[in-house]
Amino acid sequence: MESRRVYVDNNATTPLHPEVKKAMLEAMESYGNPSSLHSFGRGSRTLIEGAREKVARFIGASPDEIMFVGSGSEGNNTVLSILTCNPGGCASCRKDGGALVTTTIEHPCILEASKCLRENGMDVLYAPVDSYGKVDLAALEGLITGKTGLVSVMLANNEIGTIQDIRAIGDMAHAKGALVHTDAVQAVGKIAVDVKQLGVDFLTLSAHKIYGPKGVGAVYVKRKSPFCPLIRGGHQERGRRAGTENTLGIVGLGKAIELRAVEMEDEAKRLLAMKARLRAGIEQAIPDIRFVGHPVDCLPGTLNVSFDGAEGEAIILYLDLEGIAVSTGSACASGSLDPSHVILATGLPAECAHGSIRISLGRENTEEDIDYILDRLPGIIKKIRDMSSAYARRA
Repeated sequence: MESRRVYVDNNATTPLHPEVKKAMLEAMESYGNPSSLHSFGRGSRTLIEGAREKVARFIGASPDEIMFVGSGSEGNNTVLSILTCNPGGCASCRKDGGALVTTTIEHPCILEASKCLRENGMDVLYAPVDSYGKVDLAALEGLITGKTGLVSVMLANNEIGTIQDIRAIGDMAHAKGALVHTDAVQAVGKIAVDVKQLGVDFLTLSAHKIYGPKGVGAVYVKRKSPFCPLIRGGHQERGRRAGTENTLGIVGLGKAIELRAVEMEDEAKRLLAMKARLRAGIEQAIPDIRFVGHPVDCLPGTLNVSFDGAEGEAIILYLDLEGIAVSTGSACASGSLDPSHVILATGLPAECAHGSIRISLGRENTEEDIDYILDRLPGIIKKIRDMSSAYARRA
């Protein structure tokens, strides 16, 4: 089989949809500042509000509940910042932000922000997960008290794809007076997401995970929810996020969402079938492996597998030589040689975490891509294991 290029790292980022690119190119003609009152500004404003309506409709919200931001990470940090507002300093803020409850498998932007909060004296508690990456609901409920200000749990994990029962988590939190946030960056556009059915106060999404442009995302802020701007200095986004809006990016996000409404359901079925065939092929061809993540409650295109006796970084490099792009986990943590915190949280030892790779399928992947991966991966794993065994014997 001849060498080809296979991109299966769609959880890190997705290629720009051709229709999104077309919409953004057309929007380049609208260069006016959306805050300006003249016709140039009004043209840009019309494009932005059109995109806002598309995003709101897709997740079951109202347009005035959608705030555009620069990324999913910014959105998540913005929501967590409501816990740090000075009492009385902001009319929309609570007098006491309260404690934070989150989990051990959140995205690095949540974990690093929560670490900062803890270092500055805030109570931050982390709920554990089971071997599939499902949050221990009993343990989580025990962490939520009357002092809890916010409970933040991701809807779908970026490394292993496990989907959480956010509705149940939200009911627990609301029963004790806490607000609820879900990082839905990996979920929106891949599975059905409705903010009313989830029962959340805040939700974060990002364009570049759904074939839109990088550098733009959105936060759902439920009406009457307390809110404190992370970026101040202007009236933009109803005073919730200062700075001239990224018109082109927002148009791209709106178009990507519009296309997801049309393509998502059929694509999910196709990716689920391809993932099942890939999983079965790996299981049949390669011994001593572990699949990480829930077998059913999982994103349709995400497959995380750990190979005993093989380093994840080595697997990535050898696959890359064959034109296959995968990852070891979160793109935001790819510069670290530490084992995946998500894999460790499921109870697997560090050596398993070091030997895991994430294959994340997308709209451009084909059955031929699966054939190619199954043709090349077994030989690569054997080669790495043989090299490791030879090194161990010499040592």
